[in-house]
Amino acid sequence: MSKHETQKGIKFMDTRTKKRFDKNPPRFIEKALRDYVRTSPQNRLDSFGGATIFDEPLVGFADGDDPIFLNYKKVVHADHFTPREILVKYLTEVKQLEALNPSQISVVSFILPIARQTRLSNTLEKEGPSLRWNHTRWQGQDFIDDLSAHLVSVLEEAGFHAVAPEISPLFKIYNLPDGFASNWSQRHMAYAAGLGTFSLNDGFITKKGMAMRCGSVVTDLKLKPSERPYKNHLANCRFHATGKCGVCMQRCPYGAITEKGHDKMKCVDALFVKQKPWIDGDCGSGYIGRYAGCGLCQTGVPCESRIPVRNSKR
Repeated sequence: MSKHETQKGIKFMDTRTKKRFDKNPPRFIEKALRDYVRTSPQNRLDSFGGATIFDEPLVGFADGDDPIFLNYKKVVHADHFTPREILVKYLTEVKQLEALNPSQISVVSFILPIARQTRLSNTLEKEGPSLRWNHTRWQGQDFIDDLSAHLVSVLEEAGFHAVAPEISPLFKIYNLPDGFASNWSQRHMAYAAGLGTFSLNDGFITKKGMAMRCGSVVTDLKLKPSERPYKNHLANCRFHATGKCGVCMQRCPYGAITEKGHDKMKCVDALFVKQKPWIDGDCGSGYIGRYAGCGLCQTGVPCESRIPVRNSKR
């Protein structure tokens, strides 16, 4: 069991709190996530005076039995779980409960916009990430894990089963000839939950932009699915919508983004080879993590903090 899979939410939910949950579960869940993001000391950059890592989250819901999840076995990886598959497998194999077949499955997806000061610091960079962006990449992921575990415990306290796939023992990352893939894609969960679409650089454009990180939890609580307010998976990208823009191509110093899209192997080479001096200390001390964490194509672009206006000029 993951170190994050501990009861971190509401302990022994009292009758009044349970009534609030039952009255409007989606609203309760959204508030629980917002409150945790706002108040948790984990959502702070220790090396930058305790500055906030993420702003207020966006939250969306998806029907766990939506056929879109079967398609992810083709577009992400053949072993990509459907929400039903991973919840049942987690409950029976990890939690060792008796065989279960829940009548409904839902996905809670959340977007965490990166704080403005961090985005500004990375916009100024030309070859690799700012120190502040680097710390956000790794400290921010630790916070996402904590937030996910918190939501799982809230749902369990309310009497439902839940799993945060990315911090469960079932989560896997595959090293493929053309890059990396996993058996649970957070961006694809967010797409299914109506929170945004993909872009030329493979980023994910939400109404708060693509400078963000995301997470999700699967539960057997029935939640009304959010509307998907777009026609296709590239609708929020100005380049794909108009043929104009391509600022992310200009922002990448490694040629990993072209009009044909995102070259994952060039990106991997940039992260683990060309940007290795950042981790080694040759570009200043203080960088943390397994790699520096680039983000150049997510900042200094029209979709950094919003869905770009279709007919606006750079």
